[in-house]
Amino acid sequence: MVRCAEGPLFGARRPWTPRITQGVCRTAMAIMGIGLTVRGTPMQQRGAMVANHGSWLDIFALNACAPMYFVAKSEVSGWAGIGWLARATGTVFITRKGTEAKRQQQLFEARLRAGHRLVFFPEGTSTDSIRVLPFKSTLFAAFFTHGLESVMHIQPVTVVYHAPDGADARFYGWWGDMTFAGHLVSVLSARKQGRVEVNFHPAVPVDAFPGRKELAGYCERVIATVHPGQGPGEDPKAHVSPAGRAAP
Repeated sequence: MVRCAEGPLFGARRPWTPRITQGVCRTAMAIMGIGLTVRGTPMQQRGAMVANHGSWLDIFALNACAPMYFVAKSEVSGWAGIGWLARATGTVFITRKGTEAKRQQQLFEARLRAGHRLVFFPEGTSTDSIRVLPFKSTLFAAFFTHGLESVMHIQPVTVVYHAPDGADARFYGWWGDMTFAGHLVSVLSARKQGRVEVNFHPAVPVDAFPGRKELAGYCERVIATVHPGQGPGEDPKAHVSPAGRAAP
């Protein structure tokens, strides 16, 4: 209903939907009993946020902090429950086919120019939540086209999960062959919940970097620096199942 009214009134900008989503996600976090700590300030400039990806809970935690739109793989649109939510909130769905690269880049550009603040998970997979994986630079290419680099900013965001007392540190992580329903039940059935900490780092102008690889590398370093599980010299891949779940 709301989106039907937004279109004729505001076109692609759609200012109401993300605000409603933010309220719903704040309520969901409260109902689940998961604490939320926010450090730093969500960006106000035009551009996008990039975050590490440990769980489906990232969607709720990040959305509870600020209005935003997520970038997800196309398969997510068909997932029960979470797929409907993703479609209803204006998620940008992408495929991993090389033949679709140009069309997807045009889609990113259109959404960015409309003022939508997109959120990417550059790891390309969700993890056990206690490590940060190497970032893939592919999606960063959209910021270096048709002059976007001169007006866009990128904000790195670190999401840190603190498991309930006595639980495995990976309690909130969603990876490998875990199902959404199974993990949801596991989380909701906990007698006591933990909390999630969202760290917003300073946004940086895209044109401060020569290309997508340099920008991706910078964001990875900043995000990993304040992640407590990312010790120096450790191999983050050692803590993720080979069947790691593709990022929503």
